[in-house]
Amino acid sequence: MRYRNKLKIINDPIYGFIHIPSSLVFDIIEHPYFQRLRRINQMGLSHLVFPGAKHTRFEHVLGCMFLMQKTVEMLRFKGVEISNKEAEGLYIAILLHDIGHGPFSHAMEHSIVEEISHEEISLRFMQQLNAEMGGKLETAIRIFQGNYPRKFMHQLISSQLDMDRADYLKRDSFYTGVAEGNINSERLISMLNVRNDELVVEEKGLYSVEKFLIARRLMYWQVYLHKTSVAAEQMLIRLLKRAKSLVQEGQLLTMSTALAFFVSHKIDNANFSEEVLDKFALLDDTDIIAAMKEWQFHSDVVLSQLSRMLLNRDLLKMKLCSTNFEEQKVKRLQKIAALGGIPSEFIDYFVFTGTMYNRAYTPEQDPIKILAKNGRVIEVSKTAEEVSLGALSQPTQKYYICYPK
Repeated sequence: MRYRNKLKIINDPIYGFIHIPSSLVFDIIEHPYFQRLRRINQMGLSHLVFPGAKHTRFEHVLGCMFLMQKTVEMLRFKGVEISNKEAEGLYIAILLHDIGHGPFSHAMEHSIVEEISHEEISLRFMQQLNAEMGGKLETAIRIFQGNYPRKFMHQLISSQLDMDRADYLKRDSFYTGVAEGNINSERLISMLNVRNDELVVEEKGLYSVEKFLIARRLMYWQVYLHKTSVAAEQMLIRLLKRAKSLVQEGQLLTMSTALAFFVSHKIDNANFSEEVLDKFALLDDTDIIAAMKEWQFHSDVVLSQLSRMLLNRDLLKMKLCSTNFEEQKVKRLQKIAALGGIPSEFIDYFVFTGTMYNRAYTPEQDPIKILAKNGRVIEVSKTAEEVSLGALSQPTQKYYICYPK
């Protein structure tokens, strides 16, 4: 049998060279489940606003693993004991934390399947990989689920200051060109420590944490919740809803076998079997794009029009407001849409309202803690008068209405 070198190096535009730490990690990266992430856009439909935002989930999770490697190295330097088995578990857990994303990431999270989050699907993928690889992912799964006895390890995977956020803010800032999100992730990592089995930030890293939270807030309003991106995502959700409705009526739609399965079946947590998992693993952005290219010529006005609008970036207009829109205004826009040729029974596909929500920091849920010079551990918003995190912990809600131009 020919020997294969598994100690590969990947050149990343954000961090430079990323080393694959073990043969097990290499085997996971080579698996078709993982390679599928190359075909899933990290930022959904944001490239319709920021043309450079075409990076994938594959790049993101490799970046997360790189930051985790740096974190393990830093914590060990500070005297935190992390065994090689635990380190590998951390690398695998962060590498696979997003493997459950469907086409266009968050845009279609509850459209392809219902009442099951991408985190739950990620866990199912991990369990399947664990079975295929002889139980070698047990530690990673326990860390991912929060069942491992060392709490700080789960916090590195999922918390308000985890490696996921540390990578996506920096990476998404780079690819969109929105400089406000460009955090110093390596500076943050150098300030991390562990006290009482919890992740803490040393006091001298206080302003780096504030910058991190401000960057997250700004990136949400400027990028992730950009009104054009949200309009496109809502149109995509309605497109799939219409496709499901037509299939239920007995119409035949041209699409891939994998997409056809999820369009013709209601899949939720109760019936998400191993067979369904394998079908889900065949789905990616290309299934949706190929379907839209066919559906734009369909006789159904909703299916064809939404497909053409998305393919040609002729999107619905979105208006934002701090209060909910009056029913009279909604009806007026619906009447205008009807005059424009949209049948009255389909108006809701083209004129609709909704809400956006943003909260950069939630002190009530696994708060970020600061390790003071005197050894005390303090929640970040209670550290000093100079650091104002009040606005960042306040929830902000905006109302929107979408309608044809």
